[in-house]
Amino acid sequence: MDALLGLAFLALAVAAPFLYPRFSLRRALSRPLPPAALDALRHYVPIHDRLGPELQQQLHRLVKRFLHEKKFVGCAGLEVTDAMRVAIAGQACLLLLNRPMGVYPTLRTILLYPGAFAAARQDVGPGGVITHFRQTMLGESWEDGRVVLSWDDTERGALAWDGHNVVLHEFAHQLDSESGQTNGAPYLGSRENYRNWSEVLSRDYAHLQRAAWLGNGDTVLDHYGATSPAEFFAVATEAFFGKPWQLASRHPALYDELSKYYRVDPRQWLDEPPAESGPEPVVAMPAVPSTRSFAWASW
Repeated sequence: MDALLGLAFLALAVAAPFLYPRFSLRRALSRPLPPAALDALRHYVPIHDRLGPELQQQLHRLVKRFLHEKKFVGCAGLEVTDAMRVAIAGQACLLLLNRPMGVYPTLRTILLYPGAFAAARQDVGPGGVITHFRQTMLGESWEDGRVVLSWDDTERGALAWDGHNVVLHEFAHQLDSESGQTNGAPYLGSRENYRNWSEVLSRDYAHLQRAAWLGNGDTVLDHYGATSPAEFFAVATEAFFGKPWQLASRHPALYDELSKYYRVDPRQWLDEPPAESGPEPVVAMPAVPSTRSFAWASW
């Protein structure tokens, strides 16, 4: 009998590290969001009440899992509040609606600064000369399980909801990296999906590069998206959720690809803006030299 009890305790000790996280998660998901958390979610995700009951339930469940699994760390003296956690979780989890997947499974930590922060960078110039410098950032996404955010810009993007949103931007990078590398082509499931994605996004990326080169500011997509395919996907994600009507009007094929990927149509949540005075002018654009290659084009 003692031997059997000993084996039972040993089996329990071996299984506990695997069973407890699942039990703890189920318990967290079974509890409703506290009233204060729900108020914060409505405040920082202003489209919350227009999602509809089913999507609201999905979002609440995703937020609870995000808060349960991810660690928040305040930097430069910032004390992270529960409302800040909910604000970030709510915006990040909008990208996961209707998608059967984990909640950013490789992400472990969100580092939160009071405002814009400086990050160390280096540039390799002619002859291999390396120049070190510091760059002011609003957010960063790392493939080692970290996202870094400015709270001032997180709050501004949430409350303005104008197509500029650092949380949506950085968490789009997290989704992008789940395919194995951050190259503007997240996991899409099939070669046909990659083929269509490559054709549409490569074309619109080239158009944005030309617009940025010419200094044409009349565009839905921020010119920062012309930096690289990865940044183009992140910028397009911001516009998809923040300016869906404008993006669908000016970039219908891009909007369709993003709608298929994210499995939602944000036009259902936001009123159509007033008609513009006229169509965006069409400018004959010369080719722009580029040394960047597209991972999309390999599919």
